[in-house]
Amino acid sequence: MRRLRTTAEVQDASNDPLIRWAAQALSSGGAAWTHGNAVAVHAPSLTRRRRLVLSGPAEGVASLLAAHGRGVELRPLLERPLAMEVAELMPSPWQEDKPFGWMDRTGTLDLPPEANWLDSTDDVTPLLREANPNSWAWPNEAGVHRWAGIHDNDNKLVATAAEAWSSTDVGFMMGVAVHPSHTNQGLGQRICQFVTSALLTLHGTCALFVENNNAPAIAVYRKLGFAYRDVTTLLPAA
Repeated sequence: MRRLRTTAEVQDASNDPLIRWAAQALSSGGAAWTHGNAVAVHAPSLTRRRRLVLSGPAEGVASLLAAHGRGVELRPLLERPLAMEVAELMPSPWQEDKPFGWMDRTGTLDLPPEANWLDSTDDVTPLLREANPNSWAWPNEAGVHRWAGIHDNDNKLVATAAEAWSSTDVGFMMGVAVHPSHTNQGLGQRICQFVTSALLTLHGTCALFVENNNAPAIAVYRKLGFAYRDVTTLLPAA
């Protein structure tokens, strides 16, 4: 087992966008290790959670999880099929917490009309409270960098999305919301296209989390070229 001490070393050790996204933690108190071709990144605060992000062959991941996966409020995060395989290899029982989705894409994407980056986020919080009260990103939250928006003809903010927790080479999109009175007009797809296009230009890859049962959102992201992966967290069994 070898310690990886820089973001560049983590990126050299793994091509998995999930790991490369988590590598940002090394500049803010995180740590990383490799074992065989498996990699683990401990991120003290990433999308509101203390995470251990893992990827690679199951035996190596199991060794990294056994060595570094326990701790108060730590959430080991990995692809779901891998998690099931790893759980079978662990000497003591682990259980699945809550599965969800990771989606990413590379390449380029045209900027849509109407959307832009917001100079002020004063209208974002009311929109989120009405349209997406369970959003994982909110204005002025640590790690949330900037917000995009679409306004209607009365200059009312009717769609928004954020860049949040982006790493060097993986931009991250969160906080998507469309006002309930403006649904079924393609605004969700346009605001996501705007943010995705900008993040692809800056980072080369764009990624996001999505609830695994949110079929409409997943369909929109697929139309924008994102590929879906089931991910989950494992917790020590009580």
